[in-house]
Amino acid sequence: MYLFLFYPSALVFPVMIVVLIALCFTDGALSQIRYSVPEEAEHGTLVGNIAEDLGLDLTKLASRRFQVVPSSRTPYLEVNLENGVLFVNEKIDREQICKQSASCQLNMEVFLENPLELFRVEIEVVDINDNPPSFPETDITVEISESATPGTRFPLESAFDPDVGSNALRTYDITTNNYFYLDVQTQTDGNKFAELVLEKPLDREQQAAHRYVLTAVDGGQPPRTGTALLVVKVLDSNDNVPVFEQPVYTVSLSENVPVGTLVIQLNATDLDEGLNGEIVYSFSNHISSRVKELFGIDPRTGRIEVRGEVDFEESSLYQIFVQAKDLGPNAVPAHCKVLVKVADVNDNAPEITFSTVTESVSEKAAPGTVIALLSVTDRDAEENGQIHVEILGDVPFKLKSSFRNYFTIVTDGLLNREQADSYSVTVVARDKGTPSLASSKSIRVQVSDENDNAPTFTQSVYDVYVTENNVPGAYIHAVTALDHDIGQNALITYSILECDIQGMSVKTYVSINEETGYLYALRSFDYEQLKDFTFMVRAKDSGAPELSSNATVKVIIVDQNDNAPLVLAPLGKNGTVKEPLPRSAEPGYLVTRVVAMDADDGENARLSYSIQRGNDNGMFRMDWRTGELRTARRVSAKRDPHQQYDLVIEVRDHGQPPLSSSASILVMLVDSMAEGRGVGDKVGTSKAKDGALDLTLILIIALGSVSFIFLLVMIVLAVRCQKDKKLNIYTCLTSDCCLGCSSCCSRQGRSRKKKLSKADIMLVQSTVNVSGPGTAQVPVEESGSFGSHHQNQNYCYQTKHQRTELSYLVERPRRVNSSAFQEADLVSSKDSGHGDSEQGDSDHDATNRGHSSGADLFSNCTEECKALGHSDRCWMPSFVPSDGRQGLDYRSNLHVPGMDSVPDTERGRGFASSFRVDIPETA
Repeated sequence: MYLFLFYPSALVFPVMIVVLIALCFTDGALSQIRYSVPEEAEHGTLVGNIAEDLGLDLTKLASRRFQVVPSSRTPYLEVNLENGVLFVNEKIDREQICKQSASCQLNMEVFLENPLELFRVEIEVVDINDNPPSFPETDITVEISESATPGTRFPLESAFDPDVGSNALRTYDITTNNYFYLDVQTQTDGNKFAELVLEKPLDREQQAAHRYVLTAVDGGQPPRTGTALLVVKVLDSNDNVPVFEQPVYTVSLSENVPVGTLVIQLNATDLDEGLNGEIVYSFSNHISSRVKELFGIDPRTGRIEVRGEVDFEESSLYQIFVQAKDLGPNAVPAHCKVLVKVADVNDNAPEITFSTVTESVSEKAAPGTVIALLSVTDRDAEENGQIHVEILGDVPFKLKSSFRNYFTIVTDGLLNREQADSYSVTVVARDKGTPSLASSKSIRVQVSDENDNAPTFTQSVYDVYVTENNVPGAYIHAVTALDHDIGQNALITYSILECDIQGMSVKTYVSINEETGYLYALRSFDYEQLKDFTFMVRAKDSGAPELSSNATVKVIIVDQNDNAPLVLAPLGKNGTVKEPLPRSAEPGYLVTRVVAMDADDGENARLSYSIQRGNDNGMFRMDWRTGELRTARRVSAKRDPHQQYDLVIEVRDHGQPPLSSSASILVMLVDSMAEGRGVGDKVGTSKAKDGALDLTLILIIALGSVSFIFLLVMIVLAVRCQKDKKLNIYTCLTSDCCLGCSSCCSRQGRSRKKKLSKADIMLVQSTVNVSGPGTAQVPVEESGSFGSHHQNQNYCYQTKHQRTELSYLVERPRRVNSSAFQEADLVSSKDSGHGDSEQGDSDHDATNRGHSSGADLFSNCTEECKALGHSDRCWMPSFVPSDGRQGLDYRSNLHVPGMDSVPDTERGRGFASSFRVDIPETA
């Protein structure tokens, strides 16, 4: 919308004022209005009424604090803040304010509050023809040789008119004559200059000097003029004039170059000799005084250099007129023009001006709330003057463009006083020049408080490490919560949320100080009983309503080395075990293996074995990792067979400090294996009797119970096989089972909740190698479930946990006595495990063995087995050796879990490696 208003002046002369109002409404409520006022207007001249022209309510100007932005005030204009009248405060001289600029404009910003409205007022100062043209000299002298030909041009010194536009210099006139006329030309910047053109040859003898009046006329109404006396002196001829290489030179020069920088090296030639050919360079008379201030020329070399500060913002183009004149008599000068284009350099940083700033804002303020209004300007041009404005740092504010280079700072999201009660908002303005220049300004915005924060723990989960055997009531840790509010809203109390630990309230284990958050242990912890427990603590403030938060505390009991190793095997009477040693035993002969365990964990439970006493002559060596006791050399032939070795074995853990236990082993020399086996039987019988004395009642009850269950399961299995026409035999019944398999079956009997599947079985194969005299390979009946290629192989099914349970049953892998197998039978007969195998596991077996009746399964059972059901043979499938010989007892394939392979010396005694299937224990 454009509105043109005309205001008559009440002063000496009528003033025509053109008012242009351009309203551009944006998010920042920014508008623009434009006025025109002629220069030289007297004080009090009415320019316009801003309030009326913008349609503002005059009665609300005071309440809305109508005012002028301080940074935009000018001494030439003033605004009446009560009625919005804009008037001339001081006489305006356009030439003083804007010099030769084609457009002269004064800017002013006014604004209203509640709501914020900004108005930009532009006042164009209109030029009037108040300055006549004037020449720098009242007398202008031009020397012309009489030999000059008609058409020769002589530039005259230009007149200067401070006015612009139509009031500027328009043309030149000269007194009417017969020899010369003026040719008025216009420069690229619009300025006029005159050249004196010779129309008729001169004759010095007739007239040595010519005088004319040179007049400069401007374009004003009425026009103004300025005059100077032009004196033309006629000189004797010099027949050759200097010649430039080209009439116009164009040079590019960066602004702000240092003084002395070369602009151009001019070169003119003269065909004359001597003084007539020696050239002197100079500026022409009609160049401006500003060009003479900025540039200089060497009269001898023609080198033009910079003398002043060249500023692109002042002028982007300079025209330098140069003349070359020889030193001969009646010299005729040659002229050329040098156009110097000034390249802009990014030497002006952007300028930031804040118009209004809000002192504080509520943390509940909605996003988009206006905080401040600012403007940004840059005096450079093109990319050097293009500005990018941003807010520095991570603050909840953003910039919003309003109008041209005006911006508003608004909130960008919700504020939180507890995180920051005030913000320093720094606005950075950066131009796109190279190198880029930037400037910044900061304001501080205060944030008013609201109660909106719950207490927050410093950690969501606290890991508290407490060494076992602590003193009840001891301090163990401290939890800390922070509340960013103030006063009552930040007063925190701590409590423990109720929960159960091993069936008891957590408050019987730990307590907390309500004020400090200190945690105390209410009892002494035992790592072997309780390794860790978790509970939650709550922090609550005293605000209204109360706010709270929770954190998890995990108490981890740290193990101490408070348990000495416990020797599990071998066990003997009164702590002493008797072991036979044949005199013919080779070095490396396995005497026995010591098995121990430690209730502690980690390094505290890592054990090492050593011979503490009784091995003075180095007869034995002990594997410190496995606990195997072996011979280090042959038995001396001279040693009394009734003599014995009394060894003390020490088992030590790696805790700090380390704890240890010892076992006494009495190694007795025997002459032969038969004698050794007899001694072993005696030792075994003694051990069995000792065990029977300690476990008589338990063994009787267990034997009777397991035998009954075993027989019951076998009956059910036989009925099922008869009904389905196939035999489903449990894993322990379908393989040449070892001693560990008996424990496997008993383990499954004790863990009915866990169903054994094929995925739980890992098959580990060892090649049967029986090389001793009088021994033979024991063929195993083919099982359809494994295919026909599994001949001559033995299998053992056991879990990892069951290996540990069997460790205490093992005395010597080199021999198996009746006592050891009686103990194994007691364990294995607790439950046969029938019925727990998967249906798919027995399908193929039943197909291949369907011809066997249920009675064939017990063909190996003795009368004792049939009566009590505990013999190992009752667990074995029947087979007939291929060579017709009676098969070896399955005990020859005994595999001791956790032990290394049996030495070659043992294999010579009829022991064979077995296949072992490890069944991982599942939860």
